Amino acid sequence: MTVCEASLMSTAGVMDHPVEDGSLQPCAAAEITGSVEEPSASATAHDSSEEESVCEREETRSRDDSTHTHSGSAPRPVSLSLPTSGRALWTTRRDGEVELRVGESGVEAEPPVTVHAALSRASQRFGGHTALGWKEGEAWRTYSYVEYYQACRTAARSFLKLGLERYHGVGILGFNSPEWFIADIGAILAGGFAVGIYTTNSAEACLYVAEDCQANIIVVENHKQLQKVLQIQDKLPHLKAIIQYKDALKEKKPNLYTWEEFMELGRNEPDTQLDDIIASQKPNQCCTLIYTSGTTGQPKGVMLSHDNLTWTALATAHHVCLTDADQSQEVVVSYLPLSHVAAQMVDIWITMRVGGATYFAQPDALKGSLVNTLREVRPTAFMGVPRVWEKMQEKMKSVGAKSSTLRRKVASWAKDVGLHTNLSRMERNGSVAPAPLNYRVAKRLVFRKVRKALGLDRCTRCYTGAAPITKETLEFFLSLDIPLFELYGMSESTGPHTISRQDALRLTSCGKVISGCKTKITSPDAENIGEICFWGRHVFMGYLNMEDKTEEALDAEGWLHSGDLGKHDQDDFLFITGRIKELIITAGGENVPPVPIEDAVKEAVPILSNAMLIGDKRKFLSMLLTIKSQVNSDTGAPEDELTPEVVAWCRRMGSTSTRVSEIAGGRDRVVHKAIQEGITSVNEKATSNAQRIQKFTVLEKDFSIQGGELGPTMKLKRPVVMKMYKEQIDNFYKEVVTPSTPDPPPSK
Repeated sequence: MTVCEASLMSTAGVMDHPVEDGSLQPCAAAEITGSVEEPSASATAHDSSEEESVCEREETRSRDDSTHTHSGSAPRPVSLSLPTSGRALWTTRRDGEVELRVGESGVEAEPPVTVHAALSRASQRFGGHTALGWKEGEAWRTYSYVEYYQACRTAARSFLKLGLERYHGVGILGFNSPEWFIADIGAILAGGFAVGIYTTNSAEACLYVAEDCQANIIVVENHKQLQKVLQIQDKLPHLKAIIQYKDALKEKKPNLYTWEEFMELGRNEPDTQLDDIIASQKPNQCCTLIYTSGTTGQPKGVMLSHDNLTWTALATAHHVCLTDADQSQEVVVSYLPLSHVAAQMVDIWITMRVGGATYFAQPDALKGSLVNTLREVRPTAFMGVPRVWEKMQEKMKSVGAKSSTLRRKVASWAKDVGLHTNLSRMERNGSVAPAPLNYRVAKRLVFRKVRKALGLDRCTRCYTGAAPITKETLEFFLSLDIPLFELYGMSESTGPHTISRQDALRLTSCGKVISGCKTKITSPDAENIGEICFWGRHVFMGYLNMEDKTEEALDAEGWLHSGDLGKHDQDDFLFITGRIKELIITAGGENVPPVPIEDAVKEAVPILSNAMLIGDKRKFLSMLLTIKSQVNSDTGAPEDELTPEVVAWCRRMGSTSTRVSEIAGGRDRVVHKAIQEGITSVNEKATSNAQRIQKFTVLEKDFSIQGGELGPTMKLKRPVVMKMYKEQIDNFYKEVVTPSTPDPPPSK
């Protein structure tokens, strides 16, 4: 990896091991310190009360949050009665300001602060602690918080030297690295917008984002990403410079800089201009644009304010009881796309809030090297999208299948014990009870070894989010004494809205609302399922230049409409049942949520990787299926060869297939019959005939990011799949179907 800043690198520490051993302190030991106030925040800030411990505040919030409602008749939040500034709750103007939703007590009453204030606070309080860690060859290099702060200021001066204008974008196109963080924060300090661009974007997709944010500067990782920008630069009238932060430049062009050249531009520049800009910034102004992945049309630029980022980081850290670095440092691994809000919030903002250390994985993390980084870094918290957890599950099953009979029996026994013990703990809401002897034995024989092999031996918080995860995967890890805490939110809520915790965990639930926020379910049906709406200081400012879309997302009272369907149980746990736009309405007028049916099929037929239900405006339901296959380690594309787990399953069924091409389209009658039986078992549990799957086909290859069927966080892009496999879908409906599970004959 390239040097982030030459002068600082000479003092950056070299580590034999990135972290010291040590367990996290209990939640009660953690405190939230007072926020750093700036004069510009006074117009919207409320006075803060005396500091309290996290758990004292949690008790206060649990009383406050008891008012959040399950119906559309939610009490109007107090912040809506504060129109004194004359500002609205939303704006679509790049230079706009919004009324902050500051509460009267608890964490929602914390004074609003800017990004600079948050970073300055971290530098002052956690100065000598490791902020960032990255690998050069076999050695880990680090930045302290003081060095991190100074590097961001240098980058900001360099951006200004290159002509970055107020409220214009700095696009960042590359894999996670210290340079990504420094460019992001540097752009914000200099008065611009930090704008992450997905590395999987085509040149045309990059053009759309760069045009929309009026990018003055684009920062790219390497020559491959540079080519995308060079293809479109003539169509970008606001573009003034391009910076490449990794690898040597293959050709010299005007206004093209290496990272070292870029940082040198601002190294000796006076601070006057930068300090003036920082002093003029307000917490209720936009500083970051998150572009939605565009699964349902052109991406929208989600405008996030300074307060959105800094307050959400504070509230989330408080809600999950993270510890500050001067007590016991939190450690995370950065590998998920930073253009996605979840990765930014976890890797940059929450970690900064508590003085945590972020270590960067290798660019091929999702192709197999992630586990090596995890073993070296040994994070205290880890966020994985469902596909990451599923891949771990598949790998462990594959290794387990090759173990001796004795080892398999011990592992099976331990998993039974682990699942039973953790389900019992879950029912007690995580309350401590003496661990049974068999659990202690299982932990010593199996659980500790599994955690160590995964690099999760110090990890007390394993999270999953950004897409639905199956109950099977949740139970698999729970049986290994690794509870996965689901979180739920969206770009428009600056990431998290609800989070599961050890003391608030239910399988398939996304947990409870984070401190200082509210949830309501609008227009609930007979099963109390309705649209999930959000309220809080994490709700975004608006979509850049899209007033109509903003008014669709935010109602007259300022509630954010998620587009997701869900319900609360009697204990206030939130369960997601689907998306309104994904809801299938059959030709007969029946509403069918696809995700529960898709999950049930994948659980019934364990060799399936993806299942997509079809049937909108159709006479019956059909399904596209893909089989789990090997992945190319270089490209990440699915290959024809089946995974060892699938091959073993085929052998048990009596099939000799070793490739997807031998199964696809019903070519392997044994496998086809087994899939048919699995679907039949799902159909037998259907609530109505209209919810039965009548036809299916196995496709020639698995879905992937490279293939276009999955988004950057592995979320299924349904409209894309519908277009790509139109021929197969049309074939389902060419003739009258003979149902796979015929209706029972009428009784006589």
